[in-house]
Amino acid sequence: MPTSLPLVLRRCHACASPRFRTDGKFRVNAHHKLVDVWLLVLCTGCGDTAKLTILERTGVRSVRPALLNRLHGNDPALAAELLRDPLVLRRNRIALDWDDAWRLDTGGPVRPDDEAIDVSVRFEARIPVRPVRLIAEGCGLPRAEVERLIERGALVSAVRLTGRLSGDFAFTLKR
Repeated sequence: MPTSLPLVLRRCHACASPRFRTDGKFRVNAHHKLVDVWLLVLCTGCGDTAKLTILERTGVRSVRPALLNRLHGNDPALAAELLRDPLVLRRNRIALDWDDAWRLDTGGPVRPDDEAIDVSVRFEARIPVRPVRLIAEGCGLPRAEVERLIERGALVSAVRLTGRLSGDFAFTLKR
């Protein structure tokens, strides 16, 4: 589950730092019947402000009043939703750094004495995470050991466990 907003990977024009942070503040600017909306991000190096385009020259009447209220209220949950929107990421040519922005909730200790453990992983938000890292943290194993278990066939899943996943999956750990 997410614990904070991710860092935005984008080069700063002032200091060339590659990361920006956001606290969920929006800038809403109306031009007669048109509205522009930006999500404000701050450079982690120099503190310079940059804007990520959310809406551009959009008719005010086409924006739902509830959404407009959330934008004016600087809703951090809305900022999190918009940062996960692939359209916003593509429009602004940015990527997200989710390191240290999520935590694993196992719901209880793993019983390593069982012959096989069936585990279902549910994502509260679409956060791209390496399954090997999740399994290592959840089972209290080093990542190298998890990779050896996969190679040996003692850790199996219907999805590929190498690379990154952001959707629910299940795996079986055989002892």
